[in-house]
Amino acid sequence: MIQAVVKKGRVIGERVPTPLVSDGCLLIKVVNSCISAGTEMAGVNESGKSIIKRAMEQPEQVKEVLQFMKTNGIQRTLAKVKGALDGGKPTGYSISGIVIGLGAGVSGFSVGDSVAAAGAGLANHAEYVDVPVNLVMKMPQGMDHQKASTVTLGGIAMQGVRRADLRLGEVCVVVGAGILGLLAQQMLQLSGVRTIVTDLDPSRLDIAKKLGAERIVNPASEDVTAMVNSLTGGHGADAVLFTAATYSSEPLSTAFKMCKKKGRVVLVGVSGMEIKRGDIYAKELDFLISTSYGPGRYDANYEEKGLDYPFSYVRWTENRNMTEYLRLVHEGKIDLSQLIDAVFPIEQVEEAFTALNSEGKKPIMTLLDYGKDGIESFLTKNADEKRISINTRPTNASKIRVAIAGVGGFATGMHLPNLASLSNQFEIRAIYNRSGQKAKAVGNQYQVAYATSDYQELCNDADLDLIMICTRHGNHAELALQALKAGKHVFVEKPLAINPEQLQGIKDFYADGTENKPVLMTGFNRRFSTYAQEMKKVTSKRSNPLLMHYRMNAGFIPYDHWTHDDGGRIIGEACHIIDLMTFFTESKVISAHFEGLSGNERVRKTDNVSMLLKYEDGSIAHIDYFGTGSKQLSKEYLEIHFDDQSLVMDDYKSLKGYGVKLKAIQSSISEKGQKEELNFLYKTLKEGGPWPIALWDMIQTTEITFEAVKE
Repeated sequence: MIQAVVKKGRVIGERVPTPLVSDGCLLIKVVNSCISAGTEMAGVNESGKSIIKRAMEQPEQVKEVLQFMKTNGIQRTLAKVKGALDGGKPTGYSISGIVIGLGAGVSGFSVGDSVAAAGAGLANHAEYVDVPVNLVMKMPQGMDHQKASTVTLGGIAMQGVRRADLRLGEVCVVVGAGILGLLAQQMLQLSGVRTIVTDLDPSRLDIAKKLGAERIVNPASEDVTAMVNSLTGGHGADAVLFTAATYSSEPLSTAFKMCKKKGRVVLVGVSGMEIKRGDIYAKELDFLISTSYGPGRYDANYEEKGLDYPFSYVRWTENRNMTEYLRLVHEGKIDLSQLIDAVFPIEQVEEAFTALNSEGKKPIMTLLDYGKDGIESFLTKNADEKRISINTRPTNASKIRVAIAGVGGFATGMHLPNLASLSNQFEIRAIYNRSGQKAKAVGNQYQVAYATSDYQELCNDADLDLIMICTRHGNHAELALQALKAGKHVFVEKPLAINPEQLQGIKDFYADGTENKPVLMTGFNRRFSTYAQEMKKVTSKRSNPLLMHYRMNAGFIPYDHWTHDDGGRIIGEACHIIDLMTFFTESKVISAHFEGLSGNERVRKTDNVSMLLKYEDGSIAHIDYFGTGSKQLSKEYLEIHFDDQSLVMDDYKSLKGYGVKLKAIQSSISEKGQKEELNFLYKTLKEGGPWPIALWDMIQTTEITFEAVKE
């Protein structure tokens, strides 16, 4: 399919894999999409700036890059940054179209329904989109798709109007006669609010007048504050709705001055934020922010999981706001005829964006058109577009031919650079990702054979040896099992599974043994690090059991982060340490005891657990995993004591021995074995022999994490 992608100051129509429908989502054949001139052009212009200029303007991102470099090294950082810059980003967040697929759990919609949809990164400028149910609205019967495609802009304007909370006969100044301003103006007037519209563009003020504004004002030639005072008998406006986009703080200062005492200013657009106390203190003004579409925005439970807010308690969610907007437009109560200036076919998306950035009069609203062919076309013409070829060179069967499933931060920052550096052993053949655009962008960077949005393509590929699963934790076991059943070797990032039911599927697959079956490896990388390998040389010669103490100062992660929903951090990260302890003992756990912190909402057992593991050989491992420690303290620390000897490893940066001859090791960054584990896997796949980690060991580690988080 064709999708609009922002790359280095341009928007291009790029052919990318077509998405599949996801659980809780609807697959939509897009008919029209609406370009948000302000927001999207800002993103386009930002992408065209040099790295140095961006760094000067966004020091917080530079800090993130430097932190990543400190942890992962220069080469991996360069690879990650290059991928982000060269790959581009999708754009768009307001579409209309026809439902052609329903994900599991979706109700209230049918294939063939005409709908509108919203959401940055979801309702993109693309021929097909996969959007969560709470961001999809049914169109009124017979509504025009072009008008419906403006739904997200309507939702933003409506939420701003609701935040202003005005009554019949009150006065509102709308600052900025762009898309949002002209839509908000009409909504205010429908509510019986008197409107004054200000803008520097006379042609846009003319449109505001035609749409019913009581007064229009050009700040370049008139004193706006004096005019507002005159119209309101010297009192000032009840509210100001700021929909303009500017980096200056002066217009916002003027907005405060236009208000009556105890009035309010609602920021919908963009403004410089240098606020003068004198502008707001004496009048005791309220300054409010309007968060785009309405209640539910940026709430993962609402937007991603489809959990609606009760109608009785939250009357106007983002979905209800946009549904109401569609009704008002369809009934002719909001007039878009003055606002839609141009419609371009998706094949001319670059020209559409160029028109928005040209000198002279700019369009208010520009739409893209994709045609109205529906599900039949998707099933025929686009059936093969789930997979996009990138490099047609023949595969090299002498290497391990690997596909990456899921290209999030860890895959792009760690595994892909490592695989590329081991090109004499591995050939990166394919990239799978739910977002076809991202799959292709990463595929281009590493010049793979193809990119796909369909995981089954990997399972069906006869020229593929190994699938490396790097998706979110919740589907690790499911994807691993699919690949194993297809005869593929599997490297699955930890955890192997997030609940006993998932793990049982893996156990059942290997119930009659591992012989003549694909190799399964979980990414418990610590045991393969230079530090762990050196320590093992010493502990393997011991006469007595080990006493081990491991500290993982994991740091706090907010509880709305996806990790907590996909098994949690003990299952998802503490598993590393349980595996490492077993690596040293080479023994099975015979008893396990767990204690978790209990406190306020920030201090939970799921993040703060002390474990005591007893092994068959008499060894003891004490593991402290916590999110309450200081960031100034190193993340990981290990002590091992035995036979009057002690080993101390600090954060995979230093290793010392006491009472024992040991090769002292030091490194500038934490070397945790991610690259080394690939060498061990390669040896197993090429030479046969024992798995890098025994199956019983991976299962034991996973089952212990389940026990650790039991209530």
